[in-house]
Amino acid sequence: MITAEIALDSINTKGDRITTLILNYPRFIHSEVMTHRVFSRNAASSRAVPTEIMIERIYLDPARPIQWGENQKGMSAENQLSSEISHELNLIWDDTMNYVIENVRRMLAFNPHKQTVNRLLEPWMHIQTLVTSTEWDNFFEQRCDSNAQPEIQVLAWKIRDAMMLSKPKKLSVGEWHIPFIKPEEIALPLETKLKVSTARCARTSYYFHDGKESSLEKDLELHDRLVGSFPIHASPAEHQARAISQSQFCKNLRGWEQYRLMVEENCKKQKQLEFF
Repeated sequence: MITAEIALDSINTKGDRITTLILNYPRFIHSEVMTHRVFSRNAASSRAVPTEIMIERIYLDPARPIQWGENQKGMSAENQLSSEISHELNLIWDDTMNYVIENVRRMLAFNPHKQTVNRLLEPWMHIQTLVTSTEWDNFFEQRCDSNAQPEIQVLAWKIRDAMMLSKPKKLSVGEWHIPFIKPEEIALPLETKLKVSTARCARTSYYFHDGKESSLEKDLELHDRLVGSFPIHASPAEHQARAISQSQFCKNLRGWEQYRLMVEENCKKQKQLEFF
């Protein structure tokens, strides 16, 4: 199922709005989402989830084309195939899925790592992606257009609708936009909240892939593994951002300064200490 859910929505004193969304969409359009470089994003990795769990998820909610267009020149289909033909194509799509799953399970008998065999399942996967951005106009202009692939059109309209219905929280200069912090965690020290949020953004969820809820201890451990050792994996630290006084770009965010800047600065200091 294609969904778009607001995780956190904030606006600074200059009117720069920063929105973090949890998106769910077919894995086969993920590359199109990735072309928008103003987005900070983290996606659930097909390398991390056990294969049988991945197969179970596919059976519960297989990714399928929304519509079947008639073949023609160019990237878009102007004419749609009949409902009878579309039904037949959906059956073939599902038959192919079942055939691949059967062969993936044959492979599991040889104990290959999931990072390899799971790749065969990707055409039928949905992927959960966390996206944070201050810039959406170009995305909506391109992806809400009728020439865009139907699946990403649906995603774009759902993002747009979610943002239109959301009322961003006003934050003053120096205040932080920190996704995935529970109400009972608001009183935690800022440093702890930044670390916990980074870990949850890396997983795109409060939960592990098996559905169990994470703990503060596990979140802090994951943060330190991501950004406390070399090489650092700092992309999950791009979703936490501090409001600044000027409506100007700081990396890919307008009017907001990423936690990643602090992480990278700390990394530089550690390297300098090691060198001396």
